[in-house]
Amino acid sequence: MRQILIVCGAGASSGFMAKNIRQELKKRGITGEYSFLARSDAELEEYIDEIDMLLLGPHLKYMYASMKEYCDGYKVPVYVIDQKAYGMLDGGAIVDFVIDKFAENSKN
Repeated sequence: MRQILIVCGAGASSGFMAKNIRQELKKRGITGEYSFLARSDAELEEYIDEIDMLLLGPHLKYMYASMKEYCDGYKVPVYVIDQKAYGMLDGGAIVDFVIDKFAENSKN
């Protein structure tokens, strides 16, 4: 199972996003393939050894470089979630994005 951590400032908005993503995974019948967890950016260190991907809320885009530098040491890719998808809590768009990124990374 692929573990994806979504972080935002306090963990609240990412929690709503993760809920919608889990609903989308259930709808698609792929709940056993991906696990999404939402936490505050301050909690990254607690989860870094357990995750396969880090997604940043768009409002944390300014943290991308430092998060990427930190996560590179663990071979964890980091991406910023699309503003529109995040704002609309579009779980389907995030699931599609994650599936595409894992496919791209497996080719490299």
